[in-house]
Amino acid sequence: MIPTIFFNIKEHGATGDGATLATRAIQSAIDAAAQSGGGTVFVPAGKFLTGAIFLRDNISLWLDAGATLLGSENPADYPLVTMRWEGVTQPTHAPLIAAERARNIAVLGRGTIDGRGEAWWRAFRAKTLAAPRPRLIAFANCANVLIEGVTLINSPAWTINPVRCENVTVHQVTINNPPDSPNTDGVNPDSCRNVRISNCHIDVGDDCVTIKSGIETEAAELRAPCENITVTNCTMVHGHGGVVIGSEMSGGVRNVVISNCVFVGTDRGIRLKSRRGRGGCVEDVRVTNLVMQDVLCPFTMNLYYHINARGDRYIADKQPQPIAAGTPIFRRVHLAHVTARNAKIAAAFLYGLPEMPIEDVTLDDVSIAMDQNAAPGFADMADDIPQQRAAGLFARNVRGLRLRDVAITNQIGEAFLLEQIDPR
Repeated sequence: MIPTIFFNIKEHGATGDGATLATRAIQSAIDAAAQSGGGTVFVPAGKFLTGAIFLRDNISLWLDAGATLLGSENPADYPLVTMRWEGVTQPTHAPLIAAERARNIAVLGRGTIDGRGEAWWRAFRAKTLAAPRPRLIAFANCANVLIEGVTLINSPAWTINPVRCENVTVHQVTINNPPDSPNTDGVNPDSCRNVRISNCHIDVGDDCVTIKSGIETEAAELRAPCENITVTNCTMVHGHGGVVIGSEMSGGVRNVVISNCVFVGTDRGIRLKSRRGRGGCVEDVRVTNLVMQDVLCPFTMNLYYHINARGDRYIADKQPQPIAAGTPIFRRVHLAHVTARNAKIAAAFLYGLPEMPIEDVTLDDVSIAMDQNAAPGFADMADDIPQQRAAGLFARNVRGLRLRDVAITNQIGEAFLLEQIDPR
């Protein structure tokens, strides 16, 4: 139910014709509600063109059924703000819907937010952008955040990105970005605490859900962990990964539960990725009750992830290196009750460091059927790893790997390829 008292953006001058810029009118309604101590800013049916808008304390932005916010295609409508982007705090174009140090904020309703990202994608591919693209919804250092019910499409970059936020709920949200759109991740909590992502449908051009916590070049005091995260009852389509942790995880990631989800056509299903120098610890991850269809590799844990560092000898070296603050750690990751059909590249890919093996991994009641007609490819991104096709479970440099009731069928070659496995 909509409150009987709310702030209608039309009463502040917004015109729902899809052509007249309504940024000032929408911001005026938000500011008026904030001056009254908070309230609901109401977006009625219609198409409202807008640039970046900024929520305040105690503000709910309600999009009615039939309401659409259209993102402006003019970069000038997204002023530069300093926020973390891909692990680095830097000037970026402001998100379409932004907030900084706000409490009790919400974006909800049955309307649509269309980022109209195609112009931004072209500029990104042409390398003509002076600053990173705007995200669709991004909040920094906020508490008590709710995003519910809305449909989010065509984001210029990441779609929902809370950074250093606490008590975040993303519920019954639909996210649709073209499969070939660059870096249009679905939901990316970054150094957040107490996050719940539930009952969502996510179909994007990059990772569907990614859990992050900054990188090693950022000041240590800014690298807070991402912790107490649940992802449940979601469907995820296309994208590079279903639920991904990393590769920006220098602040650590812990206490993650992923359950009751369906992945269709994602490159990987569950994916953990990092590399030497990044530091941080990913620990206490529980995954249960998943169904996957047509994924390249259902489960990967890769400590040789080479994006933006391909060919780096230190990162790629297969010989043990001294353990230091920059040595990443993966431990206590447990999967149960997983079915995958028509997996393409490998049943699983677990590649730890010789000086820091992946520790305490369980696969229990896991059934993976491979597609022998798949084209060759890479289970994950690491230097010197050959292509595979319909391969079995590969694991190297793992301490404490337990396999219970694991069935791999239709693979080419051995079902289990285990090297440097410490049974402890």
